[in-house]
Amino acid sequence: MYDFKTLYEASSVEDALRLRKDHPKALVLAGGSDILIKLRGEEISGCELISIYALDELRGVCLEEDGSLLIRPLTSFSDITMHPLIKQCVPVLGEAVDQIGGPQIRNIGTIGGNICNGVTSADSASTLKAYDAVLELASFEGIRILPYAEFNLGPGKVDLRPGELLTGIRIPRESWEHTYGEYIKYAMRRAMDIATLGCSVNVRLTADKQRIDRLRIAFGVAAPTPVRGRTAEAAAIGHALDAALLDIVGEGSLADVMPRTSWRASKEFRLHLVQELARRATIAAIGKAGGTIND
Repeated sequence: MYDFKTLYEASSVEDALRLRKDHPKALVLAGGSDILIKLRGEEISGCELISIYALDELRGVCLEEDGSLLIRPLTSFSDITMHPLIKQCVPVLGEAVDQIGGPQIRNIGTIGGNICNGVTSADSASTLKAYDAVLELASFEGIRILPYAEFNLGPGKVDLRPGELLTGIRIPRESWEHTYGEYIKYAMRRAMDIATLGCSVNVRLTADKQRIDRLRIAFGVAAPTPVRGRTAEAAAIGHALDAALLDIVGEGSLADVMPRTSWRASKEFRLHLVQELARRATIAAIGKAGGTIND
């Protein structure tokens, strides 16, 4: 069974913040698909838990007045995939989280839990980073707004301060409008497996569909944390849609990654995947945007 000391059930966000303040070492339990596995494995046995699963105010997706897409952290992966606003604004995010685990995991797991765990293999992380997501972190001191690019501090470590709770994930309108994306996950199995490497690319083309207006690219499992390929992004601006662009994206991506060797794959194989997935995801994103790579 599960070996934990005490389970506190929050009745509201304010109650959850009070519990966070009163029990600073307690772990926040959302869907539980990760924490419960660690409890069974005795990695965190004897801990205190604060369940926020019943807080429906932390579920849902909406468009705000300024056009920002707001995703509440307890929204399940299944709801992300099926939500009309996700399909309209950032369908690639739904496609990415639809590759997490099996149906049971996707029904219970939450997007907030996926990024707060801080693991580099989180399937939602690279897409959210590629779309310049911004986090809303609440505490009794107020609301702290933090770019998701600054949230990951190291493997499994995030900038979630004592007493804070993730209450919102925002994708600004200028990040999703007229933008098309592709996420590719390479894993040892085709389903229910952790990524050996993940790559998310989104592009916005010029009006004539002949050049890159903006390109964003991010990787999972290519560094200790999910990482942006900013060198490739800068080099792609204004570039024609040709084979040279793909070379720039593939080679430029190597400048910002630091993969390691593990039992899943060697460092060298991951570096090969970085280049290959960057090229393939760029081709697919350009196709979705109405462009074509010219020979």
